[in-house]
Amino acid sequence: MFAPRDPDEYLLESERRVIRVRRHWAALAWDIFETAALLAVAVMISYILPAGTWLIQNILWYAALIVLLRFAYLVLDWWVERIVVTDKRFMMTTGVFTTKVLMMPIGKVTDLTYERTWVGRLFGYGTMIVESAGQIQALNRINYLPKPEQVYDAISELVFGDKKAQAERFSMIKARKAALGKKANG
Repeated sequence: MFAPRDPDEYLLESERRVIRVRRHWAALAWDIFETAALLAVAVMISYILPAGTWLIQNILWYAALIVLLRFAYLVLDWWVERIVVTDKRFMMTTGVFTTKVLMMPIGKVTDLTYERTWVGRLFGYGTMIVESAGQIQALNRINYLPKPEQVYDAISELVFGDKKAQAERFSMIKARKAALGKKANG
């Protein structure tokens, strides 16, 4: 009831999912550092404070609890966010309490670029830049995308590849699933 919907629930019957990923864990790197630093400062201040300052100690530890709760929320938000690419559209679902679905049709893509810094190469993430016909779309820049070369190749094939071959492959996959479904049921 309160859990965010699975992104596959937004797909149409005629859509074939090609990619489904969440952002790389490195998207949380700054938040991890920030939380650890704030907790370390709280411990140091608590150690330095005189023994009789229980009110300040309590306020300090409640502040540390708030820092931890904020970090837990950020991790949960990262966890529920999904990037899905189908043969018809790009889609991103976000939000813990309020679900937001961003979508862009594959047919609108005019240019596709990915960037990788040396840190991105080291940890395995990059940035995908998707441009459409003179418009700024909601999904124009996707940071911390894992395995960007594979994602780039798959999206390039969808956008600029042979549409007839893709349709044949999709119909073969559907036929194979139907045959496997009949064998399992029959």
